[in-house]
Amino acid sequence: MLYLIIKAVLSAIIIVAVAEIAKRSPGLGALVASLPLISVLGMIWLWRDTGDPTRMAAHAEATFWFVLPSLPMFLLIPGLLRAGWSFWTALAAGCVLTVALYLAMTTIGPRFGLRL
Repeated sequence: MLYLIIKAVLSAIIIVAVAEIAKRSPGLGALVASLPLISVLGMIWLWRDTGDPTRMAAHAEATFWFVLPSLPMFLLIPGLLRAGWSFWTALAAGCVLTVALYLAMTTIGPRFGLRL
């Protein structure tokens, strides 16, 4: 149980740090947010929990492929905000786009040999 609490607290600290850094410097906050800190921590915890190189390799590869459909959201949201959309509407549109692209990735990816 302590291990689970440590994982949750460490993850929360990273999220809060990104938000606080972004208040002072949006660019620096974006840099910290773009670092694969959560992915690296997830891989460390997965390795510690399983020690399974096959599972780790599959996880790392799937993470790569799932990052790709999330990237357009980071172009759509600022575009919509600059066009006068409200933050919440732009965020919702970005999330809908990301979900649609995730669904496309999970549908189309396996046809090209991707194991997701």
